[in-house]
Amino acid sequence: MTSEHQSGTLIIIGGAEDKEQDCRVLREFVRHAGGVKARIAVLTAATTMPGEVADEYIEVFHRLGAEDVRIVHTESARDTEDADNIATIEQSTGIFFTGGDQQRLVDMLADTPLHKAVRQQYASGSTIAGTSAGAAMMPDMMIVEGDAQTHPRPEIVKMGPGLAFLPDVIIDQHFAQRGRLGRLLAALVIEPSVLGLGIDENTAVVVESDEFSVIGSGAVTVVDETASTHNNLDQLLKDEALAVFGIALHILPEGYRFNLKQRQPIAPDG
Repeated sequence: MTSEHQSGTLIIIGGAEDKEQDCRVLREFVRHAGGVKARIAVLTAATTMPGEVADEYIEVFHRLGAEDVRIVHTESARDTEDADNIATIEQSTGIFFTGGDQQRLVDMLADTPLHKAVRQQYASGSTIAGTSAGAAMMPDMMIVEGDAQTHPRPEIVKMGPGLAFLPDVIIDQHFAQRGRLGRLLAALVIEPSVLGLGIDENTAVVVESDEFSVIGSGAVTVVDETASTHNNLDQLLKDEALAVFGIALHILPEGYRFNLKQRQPIAPDG
């Protein structure tokens, strides 16, 4: 796993980030996007309440010092080709995907001129952030939906294509709060040889080159299935329980890092 072809930063947020007090996670996004000189584009494709959600992020980003905050609404396919929307992306130093429904987001944006403009900005060094559904869509394969608070079974998770900003991982959000370990494990067995990141609420991973660091009040659960010695997926009927041997699991609170290429956690003094 490597991100050598990318030169920007990803900030992937587990949802329910603080917007009223210290705003630790959103503050880090604004800082990476250029601080008071940041030019931020907020994409509302995932939500059915784009106006309300946009107003909330405009207020918090202005409060944190970013003077140039623009909204890109995509209510139809024509909006993904609109010259003004694409220009907003091309002029941005930070692009923020709101929460909502990750399948709605991908259906609207995948392989459109707007998606290509976002990818180009990332390759040129801009910071791309997403929360909740905006986090789930970051990999090339994403969790579309699935049952929480249950043991892993093939039926509890549905997978689909994401927008491929961070290949070779699977991301699950609201992780500890909604008890999603079972569905992440099921997803990793269905999509083998990828790394699972379970990101708690008000918590984010900041991905730069081949490493990510953890910020926020929760933790990131890293599940590595690549060295697994056994699973029973090919023997199961739809509603039967998965067995998995030899999975590596790491819990990383704020200050800890992880090397994606070497698949190794790094302590603060490491």
